[in-house]
Amino acid sequence: MNRYLNCVALALLGLPVVAAAHVVLEQQTAPAGSYYKGTFRVGHGCEGSPTTAITIRLPEPMASVKPMVKPGWTVAVHTERLAQPLMHHGKPVAEAVVEVTWTGGPLADAHYDEFALMMKLPDAPGRRWFKVMQQCERGANDWSQIPAEGQGTRDVKMPAAVLDLLPAESRPHH
Repeated sequence: MNRYLNCVALALLGLPVVAAAHVVLEQQTAPAGSYYKGTFRVGHGCEGSPTTAITIRLPEPMASVKPMVKPGWTVAVHTERLAQPLMHHGKPVAEAVVEVTWTGGPLADAHYDEFALMMKLPDAPGRRWFKVMQQCERGANDWSQIPAEGQGTRDVKMPAAVLDLLPAESRPHH
C-alpha cells in the first residue's frame, strides 16, 4: 500500500509541471463586461530554446486593451478598423487592438515569465480563446488549437489560452 501511495504522490507532484507547459491565463474566469487583467504565463521555451517574442491575438474586438510594459521587452500593438464601432464610456470606438507583441528577453527555457493585458471584456458571457505565438531563438510554439466540443485543453497538443466570461449577475460584490 505504501508503494502505491508513493506512486500517487509522485504522479501528483508532476501535475503542475504539465499544467505549466502551456501558455495559460492565470485567472481563467471573469465577469462579462468587466475590466480584467489577463496575465499570460509562459512556462518554457521551444524545445530548450529561449523565448524572444510573445504575440497574443485577441478573440474579438474589445473597447480597451492596454499591455503592461516589461523591462527588457518592447511592446507593439496592432489595431484594426471596426466594421461596427464599440461603445466605451459613452463614446464610439472605431479602431480596436487585435494583437499585442512583446519582443526582447530572451527568456531562458529554465525560467517562466508573465505578460499582462488590461482589457474591457465583452458584455456577452461565454468562452473566449486567445491564440498565442511564442517565438524562440530556434523555433516557435503556436498555442492556437481550440478543443472540439466536449474536449478540454489537455486534449490538444498546442491549446490556446482560455477565458470563461461569466454572466454579469455572477459578479462578486466588493
